[in-house]
Amino acid sequence: LELPHFLILDEMNLSHVERYFADFLSVMESKEEIPMHSGEIENGVPAKLEIPSNLFIIGTVNIDETTYMFSPKVLDRANTIEFRLTTDNLEKYIGSEIKLDMKLLKAQGTNMSDGFMAMALKETDKNLKPSEADLILFFSELKKSGAEFGYRTASEIGRLMYMLKELGESGDNLLDIAIMQKLLPKLHGSRSKLNTALTTLAKFCVKDAVKDFDGKDEDFRKTYFIPFDKLPTDSLAKIKYKISFEKISRMHKNVMENGFTSYAEA
Repeated sequence: LELPHFLILDEMNLSHVERYFADFLSVMESKEEIPMHSGEIENGVPAKLEIPSNLFIIGTVNIDETTYMFSPKVLDRANTIEFRLTTDNLEKYIGSEIKLDMKLLKAQGTNMSDGFMAMALKETDKNLKPSEADLILFFSELKKSGAEFGYRTASEIGRLMYMLKELGESGDNLLDIAIMQKLLPKLHGSRSKLNTALTTLAKFCVKDAVKDFDGKDEDFRKTYFIPFDKLPTDSLAKIKYKISFEKISRMHKNVMENGFTSYAEA
């Protein structure tokens, strides 16, 4: 197998992504070549550029007043992974005497390259039947907020869940991670738009919540929209999709306090 190559774009949303990445986004699905210019070879640059199957692109994103949000076109073609710094993380960093040495990372993981490429090139069936009911629920509610997903996203969710299972994940964690990475990122809006939607999505993450709290949104919020460490054991045990629920809960807190929220929190 060929070695994997990674292109890392740091702070890629300092500009609108489509302004410099539109051609790549277009050929991701078509598998066609990116047109570079009208000649054959010009200053060593070919007329068309093929995107090899062993190239993987990772972009980092910071959210503040100087950056731009991603469009649905970008989000539909990406897996969004949120990294958060906790108080515990910061305390351990401050208390650590270990010096930062990036050289320690050099060549780490090279022994995994064959396995990584084998998985990346593997054809998979979407096999969404086991998650069909919950995916339909999420689709129906997200559609009301203009954040519904299409065939491409559904197919990628199936592939992601397959790969997660290959890597040792199981049970509700499979769909939980998929919801967090593929469905929630497009969700943003005002309090009037998202108050009810976020509550409903949170109910979908909790066993029997749709039935037990039918027409009782405020009761649900008082019961579940509190810090995890303060949730009673029996309530915590009912949450099927804990990662997604915690994110939805944070987004609801933001929309109630600030009047607006999005997946990409500043």
